[in-house]
Amino acid sequence: MHLGREENTKSTHWKIADLDFSKINIAQVRPDENLFYLVACASFVESGSDLYTQNLVDYYGDEPEISSWLREQWEVEELQHGQALRAYVEHIWPEFDWQTAYGNFLEEYSGYCKVELLEPSKGLEMVARCVVEAGTATFYSALSRGTDEPVLKDLTSRIAKDEVNHYKHFFHYFRRFRQNEGLRRHRIFGALRRRTMEMKNEDAACALRHVLNTRVPSHANDEAMLQRIHSQMNTTIRSHLSPDMTIKMIMRPLDLPPAVQTMVTYPVTQIMNKVFLR
Repeated sequence: MHLGREENTKSTHWKIADLDFSKINIAQVRPDENLFYLVACASFVESGSDLYTQNLVDYYGDEPEISSWLREQWEVEELQHGQALRAYVEHIWPEFDWQTAYGNFLEEYSGYCKVELLEPSKGLEMVARCVVEAGTATFYSALSRGTDEPVLKDLTSRIAKDEVNHYKHFFHYFRRFRQNEGLRRHRIFGALRRRTMEMKNEDAACALRHVLNTRVPSHANDEAMLQRIHSQMNTTIRSHLSPDMTIKMIMRPLDLPPAVQTMVTYPVTQIMNKVFLR
């Protein structure tokens, strides 16, 4: 996958109306509980994007180009991802009270979106953003490959491309801060490692808990059931990963010589395995 200069997709970005929900074989898809939880959880996290967008806008408030892009493109596209995933869920599982479940999720999730959790410098926070976008691109690419339902395959492929484009923007801004802040590789690697290890954090667990609590109230906060669903979701994603792309994206801010990059690839792969295969 080409990871060159970022694309300007603002004027040509896809719309939810581009998705043809009439092509979905509802009778075939409805029984797939694993798919329901994957899409519903993703819809919650994406729909909460505005919570941490404000933190980033404030953090980069003295950088008009960055704060404008965050507010006018990144947040808009992230929220559209949530809206499209929600529409998919409600089209196939209309009995699921998405709004109530999301409201409960948001009440808890808002506590995780704090300014103090950002990296200590603007350049290192851009590194963290690169990791997040690499992770989400990986997730949606794997989900696209892992489903044979054509509308979801189309939707998740579109989201994955958006996330790669977002990565390109964050990487572009990172390069500016790297020079201004004089960031050494050991500090960049520290940010990469911290954010990679946090990739599976409270977000997904919080979303799954609230989806289950509304979907199956009789099993609210049932840890055994949560673990079983979580394991099934992980199996779907890890079976369709493209780790080479992810590792390339995550390591790129280090700007390593080829020989050194080969040496570092193994430990980075081990970290990725802990994140995606646990």
